[in-house]
Amino acid sequence: MTITKTGMRVLATGMACGALAAMSFAQMAASPDYAITHAKIFTLAGAPIEDGTVVIHEGKIAAVGGNISVPAGAKVIDAKGLQVYPGLFDPVTQMGLSEIAAVRATVDTTETGSINPDAVAATAVFPSSTHIPVTRAAGITEVLAVPASGGFDSGGASSLVGGQASAFYLAGWTMDDMAIRRNAAMVIDWPQIETQSFDFSTFTRKEKPYTDAKKEYDKQVEQLADWFEQARHYAQALDNAGSVSFERDVKLEAMAPVMRGDMPVLVFADRARNIRDAVEFCDKQKVRMILAGGEEAGKVKELLRSKRVAVILRPTLGEPAEEDDTYDRLMTQPSELQEAGVKFAFGSFDNSFARRLGQQAANAVAHGLPYEEGLKAVTLYPAQILGLDGQLGTIENGKVASLIVTTGDPLELTTEIKYLFIKGRLTSTDNRQKDLYQKFAGRPKTGH
Repeated sequence: MTITKTGMRVLATGMACGALAAMSFAQMAASPDYAITHAKIFTLAGAPIEDGTVVIHEGKIAAVGGNISVPAGAKVIDAKGLQVYPGLFDPVTQMGLSEIAAVRATVDTTETGSINPDAVAATAVFPSSTHIPVTRAAGITEVLAVPASGGFDSGGASSLVGGQASAFYLAGWTMDDMAIRRNAAMVIDWPQIETQSFDFSTFTRKEKPYTDAKKEYDKQVEQLADWFEQARHYAQALDNAGSVSFERDVKLEAMAPVMRGDMPVLVFADRARNIRDAVEFCDKQKVRMILAGGEEAGKVKELLRSKRVAVILRPTLGEPAEEDDTYDRLMTQPSELQEAGVKFAFGSFDNSFARRLGQQAANAVAHGLPYEEGLKAVTLYPAQILGLDGQLGTIENGKVASLIVTTGDPLELTTEIKYLFIKGRLTSTDNRQKDLYQKFAGRPKTGH
């Protein structure tokens, strides 16, 4: 192919424009340095700093302390009278997977079939979800999107093996911008012995004999065990691909990180019997388990402690699991787990009330949980449970600068988020609910 002089000039011009555009984009994408000064800083890695400074450089915390000099060129935020905390982390949501629960076309939480380990939540997350800015305005900077986890916002739909949960930041244009870990945990909805079912077509309950329900339960557990056995053999074949001939199976391949111990299983179970069965199963399969739900986790707390199973608890503001439970059972259980030495975090388990994550912890604090434990249960502990505490959860040098500047305690409903940083970028707290409030607050009075 021959290129003329004119073509060369056009090509050179195009390359120059492309380089300028790339440079311009890089400048736009680069986050400026910030210095948050004169704030009370709760690092969660030590004692609070009464009059401290946090320096943010290239998206990370460059310095934090009481005698920190402000770098030249840094944008200064005078936070006198304000407080700084790590951003909150919601470890079980359907963020970006469900928009309007009643409109099926906007819900993408569950694949067809009962075994879907190759389904990755990040591929379905809608970065422009209206839920994201609403949740972000409450000081939540990171979430775990969990497929097939049931819950209000997915109409209760679930699968035996639901897919892979994805951790991401609540700011960015695409999932590539937002992703923390796309393959954070494999989701399992542990079977239950269901003697009752609800028929949504007639809005009536149907009864099932216990023997039939138990047979169905045993069959599902056996199906899960068979699947794990296949996955183990497949992982072994992958590790010896040069000497073993096998046909590729994307579902079994997706399970390989679980079998190698590189990915935990996030097991949804609430009743004590189911929790015991799930812990025994995971122990036998030699996979790392995280319990999600755990409404009766307190009844098996010694088992959870001995097996080092962490728990992501359902909201404390909910109905007790059983009719004869005390009204405050879900609020007092966190302190029981803490006293027993069980690591736990709080999750919203949906989108609609994710913004109330801090208050879920506050209710546990009001019922006996030490305050610092409640705060860590929505910041540091979710990161630790998911193996992300090297990046998140505390305000320390080298960690990602995802933090909030507040008027007070982030567990209190009346606290305002004055500034919010995600990956070192000052991020807006504007959202649809704020817009509607401002619109109708300014509505003219009619006199009626």
